[in-house]
Amino acid sequence: MADPYNSPAIPAATPHLTDAMVTTAMELPGMRVTRSLGLVRGITVRSRSVVGNFIGGLQTLFGGNITIYTELCEQARNETYRDMVQHARMLGANAIIAVRYDATELMTGLTEVLCYGTAVVVEPQR
Repeated sequence: MADPYNSPAIPAATPHLTDAMVTTAMELPGMRVTRSLGLVRGITVRSRSVVGNFIGGLQTLFGGNITIYTELCEQARNETYRDMVQHARMLGANAIIAVRYDATELMTGLTEVLCYGTAVVVEPQR
């Protein structure tokens, strides 16, 4: 299998996959799945620096949203989403259904973030 993160772009004949065509639902309203291309995913492993942990520790003293960790989580989710969409494009998909995120702490301060879904080809319902 080719590396989904470093493969050339799919041929231009395939309709463009946009964010509007990515959903957590099992179907897209007004669209019909004509082909399932299988599981697509993006994965990243993240850690916060010593300085980041220090600042996060200070923020916990005051309570509320720990913004430095919120930003780290958002960056990780964006990376994994982008990689998942790239993987789907490589397969020739024009939509992704049943999208989910998962996170696992591999060890203290080291977290794996996974975004996955089913790559499909859809067309408008008639």
